[in-house]
Amino acid sequence: MHRFLRVVAAGVLLTLLTAAGCAEGKTEARPTVTMPETSPPEPVPLTPDVAERAFRTYVTDEDVARAAGDERLALTWTSDGQSQLTAAEFRKAAYDGDPVRRFVYGKPKLYVPKLKDGTYPQWFVVSVDRSVLGEKKSKRRALMGFILRRPSDEWKLTLATLLEEKAKEPKVAIDAAGYATALSTEDSRVLIRPRDVGGIQATIAAEGPGSVAAKVMKSSPVTTGFYQDAKKARKKAKKKDLTLQVVYTATPFPYFALRTESGGGLVIYSLFRNTTLIAKDPGTPKPEIPAEAEHLLDGTVEGNEVDTTSTLHFAAYDPPMAKKDATQPKAHMIADEGAVTKAATPPIKKP
Repeated sequence: MHRFLRVVAAGVLLTLLTAAGCAEGKTEARPTVTMPETSPPEPVPLTPDVAERAFRTYVTDEDVARAAGDERLALTWTSDGQSQLTAAEFRKAAYDGDPVRRFVYGKPKLYVPKLKDGTYPQWFVVSVDRSVLGEKKSKRRALMGFILRRPSDEWKLTLATLLEEKAKEPKVAIDAAGYATALSTEDSRVLIRPRDVGGIQATIAAEGPGSVAAKVMKSSPVTTGFYQDAKKARKKAKKKDLTLQVVYTATPFPYFALRTESGGGLVIYSLFRNTTLIAKDPGTPKPEIPAEAEHLLDGTVEGNEVDTTSTLHFAAYDPPMAKKDATQPKAHMIADEGAVTKAATPPIKKP
């Protein structure tokens, strides 16, 4: 009897140990973790109300960043050429030991093109009085271009330029619903195709009043004036045995063109100005760093040249194409703004 019980007990113990061993080796099933699916933001149609909210938001966010002296935050609300100019402005303020400028804005005029629903990028232009906080008689009329490249992005300021003191701002045509009309890049109803306005200006700046391009655009400080400035600067450099090269080029940044009440166009765009100052003769002293680029360099010229790039923002009035036998008015510049945004002193190039 006792032997039988011992056999039964041994069998039960073996069964328990086997079960325990199986339990230890068994992998517990874990609950499947499912990530919630996020739907992409729904495209919001561009309307005058949407544009006004975007502008007001920008004004608030810009001031917060500038008041705090926070360059990274300020760059959050800008793109393209405006980012380059903003970064350069913060660096110059730090170099000079000054606070970054803050702005006060007046009542804006919004030029909102009627775009097809779901079309991106979305964009609009604002015309508004802008003053520098704390500076008397600093009010200027600013033309500001904003862009939204995709539904998930934030509206950003891509371009801002200031109306010349004696220039008249063209009246942009607005329909009964409050929308402006965007010009196509190839619009032939204006004197200069919108995409070519910057190229015409750059050509005059390079070739002067004798340029063929001067037949369609008036002389101004930022056309023939640029040409004369470069000519004088080259003569000054030559006296120091230096060679100066000045080249105006197109940028990859967006430009905006709007129909005016006269049938012409308001075109807002940007250009680069690249300069190179070289001491080609080994015996010639190295060129000095231009004052407008000092904040972008460490004060030393490694090689025998100084290179700078300026980001320039403009607005031009592009008149309508004249009817047959009628006098054709020329295009003319109405706004400009810009600064040196990049500088370098490359080492001497090996032969």
